[in-house]
Amino acid sequence: MAMISVNELKRGQYILFQDSPHSIVESTFVSPGKGSAFYRFRLKSLFTTRVVDFTFKSGEKVEEVMVETQEAEYSYFDGDNYVFIEPRSFEQYFVSIDVMGDDKAYLKEGTLYRIKFYEEKAVGVILPKTIVAKVTYTEPSVKGDTVTNAMKAATLDTGTTIQVPLFVGNGDELIINTESGTYVSRN
Repeated sequence: MAMISVNELKRGQYILFQDSPHSIVESTFVSPGKGSAFYRFRLKSLFTTRVVDFTFKSGEKVEEVMVETQEAEYSYFDGDNYVFIEPRSFEQYFVSIDVMGDDKAYLKEGTLYRIKFYEEKAVGVILPKTIVAKVTYTEPSVKGDTVTNAMKAATLDTGTTIQVPLFVGNGDELIINTESGTYVSRN
């Protein structure tokens, strides 16, 4: 395993913390007026999915954990796991509810996702930057709704609700940013 400086760590990387692999959920650089700079990390355990906050001094080194990545299409939810199928070999990968978390709102059948594995166990799913989702319900549009920046709620075919401009109607296909969960444009 490679040692890496905490200065180089970013969200989504994996490190060995207290003898257990963790993913970096959030990182913040803090440079106080007095004293040395430090990094505050929010780390999620790959095995227990417990989230902890920890502070490292600037320049400290940690052990980076290597994870394997496989591309697969989302297929279905079996009640306990989200099932992905590798399109060439038809191998099935199972991702637990805990590992998927809130990202389940961006799963679309037939869409390719990258699944991360540590010691042959699924530990994360990398979402595409954007997905296309259809509006299943929103309040009707009114003529003249294009002039303001006002927003309204819209329920998507993925089951999630987001804020959209007033001119968006039922049945519209929208491009959604998966990192922020926000409307980008109509498709």
